[in-house]
Amino acid sequence: MINNSLNKIKVLIIDDSAMVRKVFTQVLSNESDIEVVGTAPDPVIGRDKIVFLKPDVIILDIEMPKMDGLTFLKKLMKHYPMPVIIVSSIAADKSKAALDAFEYGAMEVLKKPGSSFSVKDMGEQLVEKVRAVYRSKKINRNGVRTSRQIENREIISNKIVVIGASTGGTEALKKLLMDLPENIPPILIVQHMPESFTAAFAERLNSLCKFEVREAKHNDEVRKNLVLIAPGNYHMVLKKKLRYYVEIKDGPLIHHQRPAVDVLFKSAAMCAGKDSVAVILTGMGKDGAEGLLELKNSGAYTITQDEASSVVYGMPKEAYLIGASMDVQPLDHIAEEIMKKV
Repeated sequence: MINNSLNKIKVLIIDDSAMVRKVFTQVLSNESDIEVVGTAPDPVIGRDKIVFLKPDVIILDIEMPKMDGLTFLKKLMKHYPMPVIIVSSIAADKSKAALDAFEYGAMEVLKKPGSSFSVKDMGEQLVEKVRAVYRSKKINRNGVRTSRQIENREIISNKIVVIGASTGGTEALKKLLMDLPENIPPILIVQHMPESFTAAFAERLNSLCKFEVREAKHNDEVRKNLVLIAPGNYHMVLKKKLRYYVEIKDGPLIHHQRPAVDVLFKSAAMCAGKDSVAVILTGMGKDGAEGLLELKNSGAYTITQDEASSVVYGMPKEAYLIGASMDVQPLDHIAEEIMKKV
């Protein structure tokens, strides 16, 4: 008799809430390619189960008894590195802790279900992220970050840059933005991430970059030397009335995501068209592919990250397959290509 479990993605859930462990187990067990091999109420018990069960992916809470999730994550990545998804309540005052999870080696951070995020919505994202991190490539987070020197020139065009990213995107965006010179065109970014987390992400990027980076607000003006990041749980739409500005709005999840890359890209195709440069970075799924094609057809220049430098070659691949990408570049070259086009 064939053991079908050999072909499944083995998941271990570490969370102090019995209800959360039960719900996540039910959600994941409904998928034919995923098996929850065990659960643990704290990292101490979880540590022993990792050794015994040898899971492929770990789902980890941040606030737990005996040892917090971030301390455990640092120890895990040092001695037994593997794909980890942080799933936490992520209150506003804890969002920086969740952001630290990426620095320590987590590949995704998701928010637990709440008033604005149902169990169904969260479950769909969790399933997708488990598959994404399982298929992801290993990243050497301790390596020396090299930066391509790009000449700092005055921006004389009126082009707008729109960027979409998902799994692996937080590190990719940090690399791309830090490679850019002081003078940049307006940049709008959708990175799939939870509510109350994008503000901390923007603050961290702002401290590292040569220009202003912040979370977008409703009716924000789009201008040079400013990067606006779509707030978690809200779509960002580019508009124009004498000048470019953004609308921040609610709406249905697109490709299980809010904010969605497609929403931003399609709005840019309508009101900016040939005056835009669009980029899709690493990520799981199809979000952004249709929007990138609309941008290309409207006269925009479109770039996708190549497979070798992508943590997950999903979103860039889908865009390439439908003919939406005019240029495929490694992450190290994308900042330079953006500046060439503006």
